Amino acid sequence: MARTNLFARILIYSALILAAIAFLAPFAWMVSTSLKPLNETMSLPPRWIPNEIHWENYPDAIREMRYFWRYAGNSLLLCLLSVVGTVASSALAAYGFSRIEWKGRDTVFVILLATMMIPFPVVMVPIYGLFKSLGWIGTFKPLWVPTFFAGAFNVFLLRQFFLGLPKDISEAARIDGCSEIGIFFRVILPLCKPALLVVALFQFLHTWNDFLGPLIYLTEQKDFTLALGLQSFQSQQGGTAWHHLMAASTLVVLPVIALFFFTQKSFIEGIATSGGKN
Repeated sequence: MARTNLFARILIYSALILAAIAFLAPFAWMVSTSLKPLNETMSLPPRWIPNEIHWENYPDAIREMRYFWRYAGNSLLLCLLSVVGTVASSALAAYGFSRIEWKGRDTVFVILLATMMIPFPVVMVPIYGLFKSLGWIGTFKPLWVPTFFAGAFNVFLLRQFFLGLPKDISEAARIDGCSEIGIFFRVILPLCKPALLVVALFQFLHTWNDFLGPLIYLTEQKDFTLALGLQSFQSQQGGTAWHHLMAASTLVVLPVIALFFFTQKSFIEGIATSGGKN
């Protein structure tokens, strides 16, 4: 029996290691290419380790990508606004669906979840028409204002966490004279920091990596985000300078990796505790 368990664990860990290698390989190749001279980027057979490391590819990439820091500032601004909007609106909606009794609550929640089944390309044209009629095309508003109207997935995630909290704490606060808004801000939110952090991280990653939204709504190059700026940088070259493109891509990915590295404990805790009773 002990040998069987050991063999099973070896298989599981081996599979996990292989999966980790498979996921890390593209990132490793991107970093490797970013440190090569141009003539080695397309060499056959491919070389993982360059003959000579060229750190100057990074400042060169930033210099050639003229608006790099402007793109970075645009991305950070959109991430900040989107995270604030998503966390605030999703938390309020989830509280209403989990801690307040009202007629038709479950039916409305099912309809909300059903919206997750609608792919964005289906509603892309009417949404674009709506934003155009509002005069928002060419501005950041289409990219952050909708986040203040709560997404179904985030509402579901927070609702599951709220349902796992004892109702006695809310009742005790009501007996003490606390209003519903007071219970939400003073009692519920302080207990839900891990779940709120998960929602914030998901939204940050989505906004930081979003390419389609900026491509549709932004018209001026100075307003581009990093994701759209990378595509613009590639298309403006006569032939793709892969070493500079990979250097710029590495710089774009590093903040996300650093963010997850410093918040992984809270992130995992939030994921683990968001699957409460329903």
